[in-house]
Amino acid sequence: MAERLKARGLLGEMAAEFAGTMILILFGVGVVAQVAAAGIGDHDSIAWAWGLGVTLGVYVAARISGAHLNPAVTVALAAFKGFSWRKVLPYSLAQTAGAFVAALLVRWNYAEVLAKADPGHTIKTQGVFSTLPGNGTLPVGTWGAFRDQVIGTAILLLLILAVSDVRNSPPAANLAPFVVGLVVVAIGMAWGTNAGYAINPARDFGPRLASFLTGYGTAWRDQYGQLYFWVPIVAPVIGGLIGAGLYQVMVARFLPPGTEPEAGRVPSPADYETA
Repeated sequence: MAERLKARGLLGEMAAEFAGTMILILFGVGVVAQVAAAGIGDHDSIAWAWGLGVTLGVYVAARISGAHLNPAVTVALAAFKGFSWRKVLPYSLAQTAGAFVAALLVRWNYAEVLAKADPGHTIKTQGVFSTLPGNGTLPVGTWGAFRDQVIGTAILLLLILAVSDVRNSPPAANLAPFVVGLVVVAIGMAWGTNAGYAINPARDFGPRLASFLTGYGTAWRDQYGQLYFWVPIVAPVIGGLIGAGLYQVMVARFLPPGTEPEAGRVPSPADYETA
């Protein structure tokens, strides 16, 4: 019975990760499709929609799974915050599946305008679904993009841990998801040039696979013809570990002792009262 309840709990957590990541990608990939294919909006609208997508996705999944919505977050929490390693792969698969389904919905909904803007479904609109070095146009190569993704994801994880640490000075009144969304907006506005701020393996791989299966034959490569899909997978995981490690070394170990919520969970009001 205990094993069945545990399995049912993991299934619920995976469903929440799927749903939360799907919401994130519906807004994130959707806004890029609108800007790139229809010319409605600009870089700022992209950054804000991605940030709002994160906020809304976290609100969807937070109480059930902690709303990681990102394998780099899940791996970092397992490495530094006691999150169960046995859940890392199921969470990552659920996140990637949610991103894949959301990207298929965006691809279907924007099929007409994408075909008009780019009839051959080429590198011109490939960036709607997946990232490219220098956003497909600027003089940035594979390793420049790799460096960028390490730095960007390190910033993300350091700030996520700071915002969710009840021993620190986290936002109260259930505002942590909103602040995390603002973190993503800020990263998009300051770190979006070199690699499109994927900072999330599921966010990039799921939509990349969806685009490949729906006509984008160059989906796995960059504008130089180089295999690129691995960069937004490997670099964010490394960056996430660095960022989480830096938070532990520079901040967390100096904070007063207190009771933290279960690893990977979003703090509830009760957590703030007992910290």
